[in-house]
Amino acid sequence: MPYSKNQIIRYQTLDRCFRSRVNRYFIDDLVEACQVAIEEFSGNAEAIQKRQIYNDIAFMKSDNGYAAPIIKDKIGRSVYYYYEDPNFSINNQPLTEDEALELKETLLTLNRFKGLPQFEWIESMTTRLEASFQFGIDANQVIEFDQNEFLKGKEFINALYHAIINKTPLEIHYQSFKENERQIIELHPYYLKQFNNRWFVFGQNPKFKDITNLALDRIEDIAQLTIDFIETDINFKEYFEDFIGVTRFNELSPCKVVLRIERDLWPYIETKPLHGSQRVLNRTIEFIDVALQLIPNYELEAVILQHGERIEVLEPLDFRNKITGRLKKLIDKYNRAE
Repeated sequence: MPYSKNQIIRYQTLDRCFRSRVNRYFIDDLVEACQVAIEEFSGNAEAIQKRQIYNDIAFMKSDNGYAAPIIKDKIGRSVYYYYEDPNFSINNQPLTEDEALELKETLLTLNRFKGLPQFEWIESMTTRLEASFQFGIDANQVIEFDQNEFLKGKEFINALYHAIINKTPLEIHYQSFKENERQIIELHPYYLKQFNNRWFVFGQNPKFKDITNLALDRIEDIAQLTIDFIETDINFKEYFEDFIGVTRFNELSPCKVVLRIERDLWPYIETKPLHGSQRVLNRTIEFIDVALQLIPNYELEAVILQHGERIEVLEPLDFRNKITGRLKKLIDKYNRAE
């Protein structure tokens, strides 16, 4: 029986919900849990219908599925679902060899999420496949993702994730690149984001009005605080729409940035847009002019400069002058070296 990645994530998410004896999961809760898990895996939101979850439950209960002992009880007119045996898990059920081979291929992709919250099941599933069918997930791996296995700070992802979910204020011991002394920061965490192979946590430091972001590779220690949690009404999906990366200047508003891109570079920029707002203004034999609607920041500068002479900033003038200034400093350094 072939599985898609989203099926596997839904089944594993439902399995976790049904085993819980702390929370009751009604159909809307199950839909939301599956949507969150898929979005965390893929980065894309998927609209899941209740009918899909009902079908998943029916399959999991069937002999063709996992023969899962799923029970439904009512509170008023609302129905919630759970396992009759809390020790049951679909990960403990026997697999056919065909199923295992399907899962092996999928796990090669999912393996990059191993160790992250909500994907703890990947490691146990991998071990189980290796033990049951004598094949190794990594033995002949033919796909590789851009990630740094030795990245400092990854060990804090799980603690930060649970602090966000449980709304727990934290005391963070932080060594900034810009400071000689280690800082102790009170942070009310809201969001984790990976950018350019580095992880960042976003939250409220009561000392500042604006959102604070901290790089996980500069965190030295984390402790929980027993104080009231500062809530936020920020939608972080929308928060990141106005800029590239993690640096947001709250005093600035999005503006129109016009770039001139050389023709030979354009296929790469067209297929991997610099920003979601990218649109073409003009095409010639030599170049393509595009407009972005965003807040200029260091990350945008870095993206432009990495392409050297093949991207020119046309407007706004102050941003063009900033790029020009950086290029002049670079040329001066090379001239001095001669």
